[in-house]
Amino acid sequence: MERRSILAAIGSLPLALLARRVAAALPKNMADVRAVQAGWRDLLAPGTQVPEARDKLSLPEAEWKKRLAPDQFKVLRREGTERAYTSPLDKEKREGVFACAGCGLPLFTSAMKYDSGTGWPSFFTTIPGAMGTKSDSSFFMKRTEYHCIRCAGHQGHVFDDGPPPTGLRYCNNGVALTFIPKG
Repeated sequence: MERRSILAAIGSLPLALLARRVAAALPKNMADVRAVQAGWRDLLAPGTQVPEARDKLSLPEAEWKKRLAPDQFKVLRREGTERAYTSPLDKEKREGVFACAGCGLPLFTSAMKYDSGTGWPSFFTTIPGAMGTKSDSSFFMKRTEYHCIRCAGHQGHVFDDGPPPTGLRYCNNGVALTFIPKG
């Protein structure tokens, strides 16, 4: 029995260290969250041009179908959901910015991302002014859906089971995002 306990402790050590490393990276208070939000442009490579939220993008369905891959169209324009654990962006660890795959508007940064263990890229806050929300009562439950404020592309749902200090988990479809690395 002792040997099993020791092996179990050793086996869980990397997870415990990872959890501490992730927790150490999260903001400690709302002032830190506001600083992360305000500094989002610092995570863009010098000279990177991105659209502004005020520059709305509205296209006919046929044009969206031309611009987007079928899985992106299903999520962004039809409010679909990709399968969990299928997006490489769930494991993306580099510094940079996550933008809407439909229009390129920056929505999140790598400093806002955390591993929720759900299989989708998850964030504890957003870039201010980047998202709109609406009530979603599909699947017999009440949720808050969020979408890109520029092109109205569906991104995912926000839940109140995220890490402190915000307590929020923006659960995003990876196919609805593109990643712009800092370097």
